[in-house]
Amino acid sequence: MLQASKLLPQGQGLAPVLLKRATTVELDWDVRQKSRFAATDSAGRELGIFLPRGTLVRGGDVLVAEDGSMVRVIAAPQPVLVITHCNSHGTPFDLTRAAYHLGNRHVPIELQPDHLKIEPDHVLADMLRAMHLIVTEQNLAFEPEGGAYAAGHGGGHHHGGHGHGDDHHHGHDHAHDHGHGHDHSHAATTAAPARGRTVSIPVVAQGHVHGPGCNHDH
Repeated sequence: MLQASKLLPQGQGLAPVLLKRATTVELDWDVRQKSRFAATDSAGRELGIFLPRGTLVRGGDVLVAEDGSMVRVIAAPQPVLVITHCNSHGTPFDLTRAAYHLGNRHVPIELQPDHLKIEPDHVLADMLRAMHLIVTEQNLAFEPEGGAYAAGHGGGHHHGGHGHGDDHHHGHDHAHDHGHGHDHSHAATTAAPARGRTVSIPVVAQGHVHGPGCNHDH
């Protein structure tokens, strides 16, 4: 097994030609948040990764093996919940509220200007929909904020070319009955199993005012 104990964030300082020659390894977030793990690169080599404790491996980072060879890390697509605000009833500020409530539960969150991502959890999904947010299940790379548990990248994160151009604002069904029983979900596939520990704490949704253009059936 080939060992790698050095990490170059985003291939810092490497010439593009060297990056092109590097093999690759595709890892999901469960693996990339560990400092010690085994993996197989695109050349079929068995790798043993031994990094300083607390190091987070991000998509685009480069591992340097003991023989001097380099392995570029790709953030593997994985089941995630993509959270967007409702154009009809809310504002982008609703995402800030969602991040606050999720943060109180110590949930890893990927923050983007127009959406959030978390790992699948049906309890959290129900909570967010009760807050009039749109929650969809997708298969995408996951790069949560480092926060207090980041060491390797100083709490920041980088997006190594995975796209965020999905349109999350169509096809959701609003079934209002003044009890705010929204279904803020797209036609989703079978729910992915919940991962990690969650705490079911009720959140009271903030009411919203229906304008003349809402066209909701009550």
